Amino acid sequence: MAKRTVIILLHVGYWLLYGLLISIFIFAIRHAQRSAFPSGFFHIFFLSPLFWGAIFPGVLTFYTFYFFLFSRYLQRKRFFNLFVAGLGGTTAVALMAVGILTITGPSGKVYSPGEFMAMTAIIGLVALIHGIIGLVMRGFITWYGDIRLKDQLNKKNYEMELALVKSQINPHFLFNTLNNIDVLIGKDAVKASAYLNKLSDIMRFMLYETKTGKIPLAKELTYIGKYIDLQKIRTANPNYVNYQVEGDPADIMIEPMLFIPFIENAFKHAEDKKIEDAIRIRFLIDKQSITFRCENRFSPHRKEGSPDHSGLGNGLIKKRLTLLYPGRHELYIDNAQETYSAKLILHGNNH
Repeated sequence: MAKRTVIILLHVGYWLLYGLLISIFIFAIRHAQRSAFPSGFFHIFFLSPLFWGAIFPGVLTFYTFYFFLFSRYLQRKRFFNLFVAGLGGTTAVALMAVGILTITGPSGKVYSPGEFMAMTAIIGLVALIHGIIGLVMRGFITWYGDIRLKDQLNKKNYEMELALVKSQINPHFLFNTLNNIDVLIGKDAVKASAYLNKLSDIMRFMLYETKTGKIPLAKELTYIGKYIDLQKIRTANPNYVNYQVEGDPADIMIEPMLFIPFIENAFKHAEDKKIEDAIRIRFLIDKQSITFRCENRFSPHRKEGSPDHSGLGNGLIKKRLTLLYPGRHELYIDNAQETYSAKLILHGNNH
């Protein structure tokens, strides 16, 4: 709430200062011309060419850049698109303003091509300056918000690390896996050894690979595949999990442990291991995005009601995504019709 108040005050302060500057300019011109001042604020601003030539295009361009161009282009580092859209939008606003000035100007006034071009260029320059200021202000607000978010995440760092350990190295998962491998040793020692190696690889991945910044997506997918294989030891149903990867993960780097909290929660809450496709996990990878979807069916008759799938906590996961993939991710959570669904989309060539 305090952050929103500061942002509103920042906007109000900016436009009050600009309005004061325009007022001083209007009064100075009228005083120099020794002309009578129109009575009332309305006449000074809204009937003045300065309003249509300076205030109107400034406000329109400022908030076009602030709300639209920043998040759509600048935040995603699409600088060429930003340049084209900014220049095109500014030109359109300038032409609109000159058209209004032509209509509301002195009767019979017809601008020559030179005057028309000069007015368009001047108004366009004023509008462009406001647009750039809008980008700078939005960038500052976003940067400041990220700083605060980083502080909050740092304070929760210990809690998050513990949550990751509990989520990824769940004691029940370890105990059950080791017990299942122990039982399997007497039946199929070769198969038991393969599962034990997978468990060793998972432990190594979590203890060492995730300590770096970004990791190859291929490694994350390998880890997920082994995790799923170990979970499937607990059921004789070969179709319990439907796991698909479409696309080429080569040369794609991501932050570690983005997807496993959703997968771990799916196994935790998918109780009926006898049905087919109780858990559905799918990755769709292309040059522009990674789309991850994880669904699991749950029983509507469980005593505690439908699962909340909190895991790391959806709030903490969303904050982490906001910090690591600002403006480059989409997260959709749905919990209906006995199916829990999480869909995460990461945008960008290198993610």
